[in-house]
Formats: sequence, structure tokens, C-alpha cells
Amino acid sequence: MAQKGSDRVAAGPAPTADGPAAIRNVAVVGHSGAGKTTLVEALLVAAGAIARAGDVAVGGTVCGSDPASVAQGRSTTLCCAPLRHGDVKINLLDTPGYADFVGELRAGLRAADAALFVVSAAEGVDIATATLWQECAAVGMPRAIAVTRLDHPRADYDDTVALCQRILGGEDAADAVLPLSLLLPGDDVLHLLAGRVRAPGTGGGPRERAATDAELSAAAEARGQLLEAIIAESEDEGLMDRYLAGEAMDPAVVLADLERAVARGHFYPVVPVCAGTGLGLGALLDLLATGFPSPLEHGSPAVTTPAGAPCPALACDPAGPLAAEVVKSTVDPYLGRVSLVRVFSGTLRPEATVHVAGHALAARGPATHDADERVAHVYAPLGAQLREVPAGIAGDLCAIAKSGTAQTGDTLSDPADPRLIAPWDPPEPLLPVAVRAGTRADEDALARNLGRLVVGDPAMRLERSADTGQLVLWCMGEAHAEVALHHLRTGGVEVATEPVRVALRETFAGTARGHGRHVKQSGGHGQYAIVDLLVEPLPRGTGIVFVDKIVGGSVPHQYVPSVEKGARAQLARGLLAGHPVVDVQVTLVDGRAHSVDSSDAAFQAAAGLALRDAAAAAVILLEPVDEVRVRVPEALVGAVMSDLPARRAHVLGTEADAARPDLALVRAEVPAAELVRYAVELRALTSGAGTFTRAFAHYAPAPPTR
Repeated sequence: MAQKGSDRVAAGPAPTADGPAAIRNVAVVGHSGAGKTTLVEALLVAAGAIARAGDVAVGGTVCGSDPASVAQGRSTTLCCAPLRHGDVKINLLDTPGYADFVGELRAGLRAADAALFVVSAAEGVDIATATLWQECAAVGMPRAIAVTRLDHPRADYDDTVALCQRILGGEDAADAVLPLSLLLPGDDVLHLLAGRVRAPGTGGGPRERAATDAELSAAAEARGQLLEAIIAESEDEGLMDRYLAGEAMDPAVVLADLERAVARGHFYPVVPVCAGTGLGLGALLDLLATGFPSPLEHGSPAVTTPAGAPCPALACDPAGPLAAEVVKSTVDPYLGRVSLVRVFSGTLRPEATVHVAGHALAARGPATHDADERVAHVYAPLGAQLREVPAGIAGDLCAIAKSGTAQTGDTLSDPADPRLIAPWDPPEPLLPVAVRAGTRADEDALARNLGRLVVGDPAMRLERSADTGQLVLWCMGEAHAEVALHHLRTGGVEVATEPVRVALRETFAGTARGHGRHVKQSGGHGQYAIVDLLVEPLPRGTGIVFVDKIVGGSVPHQYVPSVEKGARAQLARGLLAGHPVVDVQVTLVDGRAHSVDSSDAAFQAAAGLALRDAAAAAVILLEPVDEVRVRVPEALVGAVMSDLPARRAHVLGTEADAARPDLALVRAEVPAAELVRYAVELRALTSGAGTFTRAFAHYAPAPPTR
């Protein structure tokens, strides 16, 4: 159930930061079931942000309280959980791991400056995690790895580290996946740089000790590889020479280079951590605070004016011009629209008037909407709770409520100097779900609630099919659709689904001649028109062509446009199954008129009758065919190629993906009827590693069964 407004706004103090240098924005990512939400909960407890950990299974965690997440048994939405460690504020962005919710994941990556990959020591690295790693690499996102679930009977930390090195390390020797800590017998953790050992569940104090000579000797090789990888990124060119000469390295000096190594995206530290026992939590917090880059080091997206003119690059400066982006929007029944905001420049203050500009996330160029509105309060979100803060400074994440216009992807800026941040690319929803209101009374409420869902979720699209009349909600997959339906139903709307209908077309398979006679005498002014039409097929995509070949005035000149109008109207309505007719030439070859009873309406009706007469034996059905581009790892090309013929596909070829050399691109033309559930079936076929895009190509004859 949704929280009431008084429950949503928390009374406790929220962590704040003095400046961007004291902020870390970290997206917690990984496959579903790796333990991301549980780890975030444990870190909040270890840092003192909450008193005790909640239970994921019953929705009692900070980032897992959404009823849809509890119903599905997995995270379905992006959640922000800030904490303080030392003098640093760490904004943890808990992202869903299931592929259906990749839109939430990409929103989290947009708001973050680094990514913490959570890998289960019991399950290892799956294909989806490896694919996400490559996506982060493509945009230069700094990364680290937390190996979790070490209390599982099948857990093996060393094997998992080796697996991460093999799958995620890549072929470039400069890209090093190396453990920052080793797991010792008894579940103690040896921090290789500091040479200190921590016992589970402690963040320092009497349970921390110096490593013994034997422990350091056993870890010498791992420590040497780690030091070399970090020192290679040092700005002190003589540091490597001194290390190779055998000089002892000051841990403080090396730790200063650790952040630089991670920020440059060539070094990826691995740490062991277990939420259940507390193992490694303190070391992980240290890594997040001292080893991850601040917003000052990650850069900001490009900006323009709302009209599209270029603007100077943003600097992460609290005193600079305001430029903030709405990362995520949700609709609370008590607080209205709640927006999670990443401030890239300037300071977002309560009671301030801001300019809201935005456009469709996939669009480029000028804004499609812009308006000024007042920000009443600024909050620090803690999962579903909001805690009021004095301001949101550059580099930080905050939330605003009761916004009237701000949508996901919109830019908040100074009305005197409006800006528009370049949008990020949301995933394309490819699973259509036809929805309808259960009763007539629910139709208006369904339309309103669907609009709210689409505004808050850029990975969802709503359209009304002009051909079938269906209301189609495009989702990422079945789980995504289930969450949408859950929100609609818990919002008091009775909603049902129905099979998605594919919009067909009709055309003529060969030349046909039709005779239309519309003659009526019922007293008074009669109706008289006789039309003979010749219908011929045209190449696909030509459209409708009308030709007048009347000789001798058998159809008076003033009635020829009436014949064309009637013919086009009948073709739009369809001839056999009610589908529009395409790609034909209609030729008026003969006809007759009456000096008194002929009229515009009569010749329109006669043209329709002539076409229906011609259609008796010559009309066939056409189905839409889409060009599909499937991107998969090379090893899975065979599985995709074997599956496509069963979908009546015409394979056009395979090639390397120019944007992602690690993937292969399979191109094919596939009937749209075979693609209704392809988003789900391709994911099952490729274990989540395959993606595809589709675009209308042409119409082709449908099989007789259609």
C-alpha cells in the first residue's frame, strides 16, 4: 500500500555534504538475486543510517518497500539510500537486476558517478552482468566489484574473483580486475594496501589488527599486482621506479592514487562482503568513500538552451548556474508527483522558482515543453521516505514533491538562464500488452493512471492503434507489464488484457474488373450512377493511384472526382475483412449517368459497389513485416539463426556490431505477428544477453490461416 503523506516525510536528520568533493554517487548493479538490496540495507546499518536491517521477503527494507517489488520477489524500481561514512556522503542507488527493469537501471547509471557491481559468490557472473559491464565500459563508467553471499554453502570467493577476472577483465592488460582484500580462514578480511585484518561485523576498534608476517607473505603476490595496477595510474612518475627498486610504499600515498585509478576506469577493485555476517562491510564503506570518484571527476552531460542553442559546459559548482535533471518520477497519492533529481550545477533551494524544460527522452533538439514553477521543499530521499534538507548542491541527489509539470528526463534551471540537459537514451519497450477498462466507469481513471505510469517510466510507451482501436501498453517484458497492471489495480482501476491484434492490409493479387450499379427510385428525386472500374496491383509502398480513362463523356466530368472519392473511401474501409486496401491502381473505364437523378452521392456509392464486385476473387490479405536487428554475443548467433526460420523470417545477414565489437548483429525481416512475444522469447533463448530493435519494413502476403 502507498504510504500516507505524514509517513512519507520522515522526521530524522538526513546526511548532507559541504561540497561536491564530499559526495559519492554509486549505482549498485548486478543480476537479480545477487543481494543488492540486502547489501544496501546492511551498509545503511553499518553506517548508522538506520537502526536495524529489514527483511527483503516482506518488503521491510529501505529500498524494497514497494508492494509490486514484494509481490514479484525482486526489486522493480530505482531507490536512493544516502549514508555518511566519515566526512563523505554516499548516495547508494539500488537498481533492479532483472532485465525487464533496465529503464530503472539506466536512470540510476545516469545519476551515478560510479557503479558497484554485486556478484554472488554462489552463482558467479551471468551473461547479463557481463553485458552490463560492457555498457558501462562504453560510457567510461568507473566500476568496482563486491562479491556477496559468502555465507552460502556453495560460496567460493577465490573462484569468483578468478571468474570476474576472466569475464570482466577484458583483453587489455591495462584493465585490471584485482582483489583489494583477501578472505582469510575464519572469515577475517585482509586489506592488502593497509596490511590490516578485520573480523566480520566490525568497522574498526579492538577487532582490527595488523596482519601477521605469515599472512603478508601468503598475500605478497596479490599485493604486488594490486600495487602495480594502482601505481600505474599515479601522477608521480617516479613512484613506480621506487616500487620496482624495492622501496616500501606508504599506504597513505597509495590510497591517494586508488581513487584516481578507479576514476580513470582502468582499475576495478574486488572486495568480499557478506550482509548476513557483516564481513567486509567496513572495508567496502572505506572503498566507497576513499576509492570512488566524486562528482568533480566524472563530468556532466552537455547542455543547450531550450531552443537548442549550445551553452557552455557545466561545472560541478554549487555557486554556478542551476542545472538539474529529473532522474525518476513517481506519483504518490498524498504528495502528488515526487521527483528524484540529480543536481549537476548550482544549488536547488526551497521556495525557489525554477524553469522546467523537457522533451521525449529519445528526442534531440529543442524542448517540447517548458514552464516555470515553484519548488516548495527539497528533500533527501531514503527509499520511500523523504527528509527535508536546506538545499541540494551540485553533485548531490535530492527530491522535490508536488511538481505540476516535471517529468522523467526534464531539466530544472534558473528561469533567468534556462538550460536543457541532453537526454539519455531509454531502452525501447518491445512487448505490447493490449489493455482495456473492466467497466465503462473505469475508462477515464484508466487513461489518467496510464498517463502517470508512462510519465514516470521512460521504458514504457502507450499508444492507441488507429487500425485495431486497441489501447496498447508497450513494456520491456512480462514482469514489467505485471508491475504496471499491479499499480493500475491497486490504484482502484479495474483493468483487463486481451490478445494484441496485428494491423493487416488488403490488396489485389491480380487485375480485376468491377461493375457498380446504384439505381434507386422511391418517389421524388431518384439516385442513378453506373461505374465500371479496373483495379490493378502496384508495387509495395506505392499507395493508391486513381486514373480517369473515360472516353466520350459516359461519366460526366463533374462526377469523376465523386468516383475517386467513393473509391478511396471504400478502399480505406476495406473490401473483405475490413482492413484498408493498399498499393492498387483504380482506373475509371466506363459508366453511365442520368440527366436528372445522378448526383455526387450516387457516384460515390457506385464506386464502392464496383470495388466490392472486383474484390470477389482477387483480394488477398497483407501482414506487416518488420526489419529486426538482433544483438547477441558471437557464441549465441547460432541459436538466434536457428530460431528465426520458425518465425517465417527472411535472414538478411550477420555482421559485427559497429558500436559494440563484442557483439554480433543479425539482420532479418520478420512478420510482426511473430514478434508479439519476441522480447520474452529472445531473452529466454539467450539468457538475457540478446536484445533487438524493430522497424516497419513493408507489407507481404499473409499465410492463408490469417
